[in-house]
This record gives sequence, structure tokens and C-alpha cells, in this order.
Amino acid sequence: MTGPFKRRPSLDELNAHGANTVLTHLGIVFTELGEDSISARMPVDARTKQPYGLLHGGSSAVLAETLASVAGNLCVDDPTQQQAVGLELNCNHLRAVTDGHVTGTARPLHIGRRTQVWDIRIVDAQGRPSCVSRLTLAVVGG
Repeated sequence: MTGPFKRRPSLDELNAHGANTVLTHLGIVFTELGEDSISARMPVDARTKQPYGLLHGGSSAVLAETLASVAGNLCVDDPTQQQAVGLELNCNHLRAVTDGHVTGTARPLHIGRRTQVWDIRIVDAQGRPSCVSRLTLAVVGG
């Protein structure tokens, strides 16, 4: 197996794991688990917009942290003893999105024994950048 992932669940398993969480509430659906990336799609609708009709920055942050946290946990040596948890999230919102959907993709910048750093790119339905994020994860336990 190549890439950083030590486990490769199916998309159905990833989506089932997020049932009855914020992922369900915001309509986030995993769409791809690549060799070194993970992607998910989120609608831009009443659940994810702010009062001015734009995609809420917090919704983008949830998508970014979800992608990198799930990916990070697929990289730990022993998921029964270790967990990758968010330490710092940075989001730069580049383009307003008012409808349709956005797709986020997370890729590792650093996978260490105690920390991980992930780059997350969110694009609109036309593939234009909407948000760029970086999440630092702490690997705890074990």
C-alpha cells in the first residue's frame, strides 16, 4: 500500500461513520479516498449559509477539519490506542459561494508520530478556489 494511509475504508464506511454527527446535519459526503488524499462534498444551502446568503466560513472550517481529522486518523499506527485530534485550524476564505456545492480535498504536509499537518483546498462547483486551510493535528494516546 502506498501513501500515508494505514487503513483504507470504503466510502460507504466513511460516510456511515459520520452518521448522526455534524456531517449529517451539514450534508457532508465523502467522495474519494485517493493514494494521498481524501475528498468530500458539501451543499451550499440553508444549512451551510450565513444570514447574508453566502457560504458560512464556519461551514468551510467544519468541512476542512472533518477531512483532515478523518484522514489523520487513517494514518495512526493503532486506532484503538491513538487518536489524531485538532490542535490548530487556519482558514483563508478566497471566494464567496452562494449556491450549488463545494468540494474539499485534504493532503498531508507532515505525518509524524506526535503531530500531523494537513493542507485542505475547498473549491466551488466550477473548480474555483473558495477556501484554503491548514490543520495541525496532535496524535494522542499510545
